Amino acid sequence: MSIRWPRILTPKQLSQLIQSQKNPLKALQIFDEAKCKYPTYRHNGPVYGTMINILGRSGRTTEMKRIINQMKEDSCECHDSIFVNAIRRYAQAGLTNEAIFLFKYLPEFNCIEWTRSLNTLLEILVEESKLEYVYQLFLENSCGWEVKSRAHFLNLLMNVLCRMKRPDLALHIFQEMSYQNCYPDKESYRILMRGLCEEKRLNEATHLLYSMFWRISQKGSGEDVVVYRTLLEALCDNEEGQEAIQILGKVLRKGLKAPKRCYKNIDLTQCQNGSDTEDMKVLINEALIKGIVPSSDSYRAMAVDFYAEGKIDEGNKVLNEMHARGFKPSVAIYEAKIAALFRDGQVDEAIMVIDCEMVQKNCVPNIRLYNVVIKGLCHERKSIRAVKYLERMSRQVGCVPNYETYETLVDGLCKDGKYIEASKVMEQMSINSFWPRAGTLNSLIQGLCQVGDLHTAIMCLEDMISLALTPDIHVWQSLLDAICCENGMNETSFKTLEQLHTPYHT
Repeated sequence: MSIRWPRILTPKQLSQLIQSQKNPLKALQIFDEAKCKYPTYRHNGPVYGTMINILGRSGRTTEMKRIINQMKEDSCECHDSIFVNAIRRYAQAGLTNEAIFLFKYLPEFNCIEWTRSLNTLLEILVEESKLEYVYQLFLENSCGWEVKSRAHFLNLLMNVLCRMKRPDLALHIFQEMSYQNCYPDKESYRILMRGLCEEKRLNEATHLLYSMFWRISQKGSGEDVVVYRTLLEALCDNEEGQEAIQILGKVLRKGLKAPKRCYKNIDLTQCQNGSDTEDMKVLINEALIKGIVPSSDSYRAMAVDFYAEGKIDEGNKVLNEMHARGFKPSVAIYEAKIAALFRDGQVDEAIMVIDCEMVQKNCVPNIRLYNVVIKGLCHERKSIRAVKYLERMSRQVGCVPNYETYETLVDGLCKDGKYIEASKVMEQMSINSFWPRAGTLNSLIQGLCQVGDLHTAIMCLEDMISLALTPDIHVWQSLLDAICCENGMNETSFKTLEQLHTPYHT
């Protein structure tokens, strides 16, 4: 299809033009032709970012690298987010060394800040256990003006050390944070408290808690309760119940700054009457729920934390307390609850939350919550039920399915052998300008051949070719088997094979 070029081209128009292209190589061709057709035109940072994202998303890392180098040569001002996307695409393609190489050469680009790029790269290196690179990158970039905040990195490093069972080193980093011109935040305390408690360094954990009282809990933020609960439960596990009760009293008074009316009716004597560890934990958690200063943030922090740990009953108690105090649970709480129920295999209960509980509480699901439901149903091999939530999402004003929605659903339907339904969802996906991965299309075409829908399989193959994706050898074999099975090895079969062969090699 010929391109209708405007009389005067702007970068915004070019971005829209290349984004509308199904084939990433066609988009690249248009991008390259623009300068030839309009001698006075110059690409800017956003249009480079669009082109880099299109190529990266389609796995065209060689072409993406060329455009990145072209952007450097043009010396146009570019935003940190462009490099964040490029680094992620390199990592997804298994080219972490290219991501490191790109970051090291960022000073040659016209980019004045790269805090997010550094944090993204460090997170990837941590996931891949390349800790020597993490340490080296920190030494090289910890004092540069281009990196505005070091707190995120130091938290990441403490988290790594705690996972390696070295909270002592994490504590050392925590104590040195002020020398890096940054100060511990709530996440710093959460990471370190969990690390110290897991290694039963309860003395240091208790001192950490007291330092938290005067550093970040001076106003009695209810969100801090997540950190306090970690230590209290660790003390119970270590059979130090009496110490836990004493600290609980200080937490309620000094940490949460709860007024007496919030905790004066809490009876802690039950904790002292020979309760076993689990019973004591339940009683302490109930005391924290009733003792915190009532606010949406404090309830949300506790509920989400309980559900993340799989403690569904405790999370439900927080919800009940919220309702009793007149607070409306947020979507984030329901999202955490549904995810916890799916992890626990309680599929029907998870569905009841979105279908009944949220409706009764007048809480409208968002795209993240719908994706959690669809992912949970597909994981439980109930993808047909998941399709209903795609339809429901499409009818909801302001809630548009994204790439993750479609990709999860198509993969789930293929795994369940529902290839016809998967092809219909993929058709919606294409209409909304989301293009599937090669692996998804390979699975779908092979499945359609298995169920005898040769026409749809060939249509999907044409889509695959138009996206400049390479079909797997098994796809060709499946198509050949299906054609021969349907027509026999006759003149019609050879003509069909020739039609498939021609567009792929022209």
